[in-house]
Amino acid sequence: MRIWGLAAALGLTPIAITVAAAQDAPAKSSNDLAVAFGAREAVRQISLSPDGTKVAIIQPTKGRGSALMIGDLVKGGELKAIVTSTGNPDQLGDCHWSIDTRLICRIVITTNINGDRLGFSRIIAVDSDGKNLKLLSARTSDRSLGLMQNGGSLIDWGAGGNGSALMTRLFVPESSTGTHIAESQSGLGVELIDTTSLSRKQTEPARDGAVDYISDGRGNVRVMGIRPKTSSGYDSDKIIYSYRTSDSRAWKPLTTVAIVAGQTAGFVPYAVDPTLNVAYGFENQDGRTALYSVALDGSLTKKLVLSRPDVDIDDLVEVGRQNRVVGATYVTDRREAVFFDPPLKALRIALGKALPGKIITFIDASADESKLLMFAYSDLDPGRYYVFDKKTRSMAEVLSSRPDLDSVKLATVKPVSYQAADGTSIPAFLTLPAGSDGKNLPAIVMPHGGPSARDEWGFDWLAQYFAARGYAVIQPNFRGSTGYGDAWYQKNGFQSWRTSIGDVNDAGRWLVKSGIADPRKLAIVGWSYGGYAALESAVLDPDLFKAIVAIAPVTDLDALRDESRDFTNFPQVDAQIGHGPWIAEGSPARNAGKIKAPVLLFHGDRDTNVG
Repeated sequence: MRIWGLAAALGLTPIAITVAAAQDAPAKSSNDLAVAFGAREAVRQISLSPDGTKVAIIQPTKGRGSALMIGDLVKGGELKAIVTSTGNPDQLGDCHWSIDTRLICRIVITTNINGDRLGFSRIIAVDSDGKNLKLLSARTSDRSLGLMQNGGSLIDWGAGGNGSALMTRLFVPESSTGTHIAESQSGLGVELIDTTSLSRKQTEPARDGAVDYISDGRGNVRVMGIRPKTSSGYDSDKIIYSYRTSDSRAWKPLTTVAIVAGQTAGFVPYAVDPTLNVAYGFENQDGRTALYSVALDGSLTKKLVLSRPDVDIDDLVEVGRQNRVVGATYVTDRREAVFFDPPLKALRIALGKALPGKIITFIDASADESKLLMFAYSDLDPGRYYVFDKKTRSMAEVLSSRPDLDSVKLATVKPVSYQAADGTSIPAFLTLPAGSDGKNLPAIVMPHGGPSARDEWGFDWLAQYFAARGYAVIQPNFRGSTGYGDAWYQKNGFQSWRTSIGDVNDAGRWLVKSGIADPRKLAIVGWSYGGYAALESAVLDPDLFKAIVAIAPVTDLDALRDESRDFTNFPQVDAQIGHGPWIAEGSPARNAGKIKAPVLLFHGDRDTNVG
């Protein structure tokens, strides 16, 4: 671990830094590049201990496996594995410190039940030396009348932060035949659990239809969301939110959110600020998502906190063990943050000077917020984790996210735009091979997944791999992408597939017209919805792409609908896909005869999303 002085960027006297001169690395073979880029990230998830002296890191191991590693930031030295999972079928999800010597971790298991691949989660607690591993999730019995897929989720650490965890719990009723102690509650509730003694106290009763509990970071649940069921047992198209004032346990109406075809209407609460006594949340304003606050004092006074006329406000910036809201983010050409907290705003500006060109995000903090765990990345840097000490105003690099690429020269990613057939300007990101003249290259159009998603500036391992092999890569944010408002999203990338796929194809035409792409060597590669787009691109223009690579693609819209029929979200999936002529026209499997280019198709054997 290296300690860096932030020097003049933070208004300090410079600290001498010794850096080894970079050496030209030998050229890597194509196989070496595939291994380097294809390696899983060295940090799948990371958290900082309450005293700020240790980090817990989930790292990949052989095959599908992973390990929970503990690193001492004070003593340095090697990371030590304390918990491992094989990935067959158990997988470490995420781990967080309850106290300086104990963590809680989510374990995810995927298995086959009655022909369906289902995911299950469970929460465990373990000492930082790997001892005293215990199950925190409630146990079910052979009398249970249903499956407990959800093993609970952490809401906050409870008042005092003394080793407790405020967690949701899914209550599954049990058969009472022959017993007087059967569980009768049903639905999602909340418990306060001691992560060492495992003693548990129910703080919120189980409620059928409960889908969301939001606390104030001090152990008090202040907002609750209930999603009623239809008479058929499916999820309804609304979530009813209630709240509590700070001096009462009584629930009061807050808002009702409508959910139609994957889009929401109404104020959607995300976090509670106990000092300001408000709920922060997102709501549509003039066709784009904006950030609002609503007073939780009984008045329900709503205030606009942040909006933009061009893009959606898409996330909150939260810091510390209380998940204190300190800002919000949006994406134009690159991700930007607006800070409400003046000291963090000033620190973010200073860090930007110390790490120029990098996007910096706050990941975690010590209990007193004197130490901050951060991640900094750019298009030319996959990202590195740092710990910043406010008291000494110094920063330590903890780990590179992709050490296998430290010696690989990466390619610059440039925001561009091109004209669609109807004249609409489509934003995109262009990656050209490092050192190339950018002319007459083999080229790839790479549409993103989703369709409710978007690409943004930064490091993309697949685009960079192709660039390292000599390909130009364009990643279009076609109409149907999120982040640009309702008009851009249209009816989503399935119902409006002709527009979405037309924009994707126009990206390929622009590469050729601008002289970047050799028209004889133009391909399309996509993953998930991007794989769907890759296949469907040939339905609109069979002669454009000379090769098609589809990874885990949707191939038939009716089949995608049918796969959700036995799940509670079926009405929402059904509405998103819709009913109309686009089902047959927009299903690649039904139009395979139109595809002229060779197709390479990949699909994971454990995919629970696209069957």
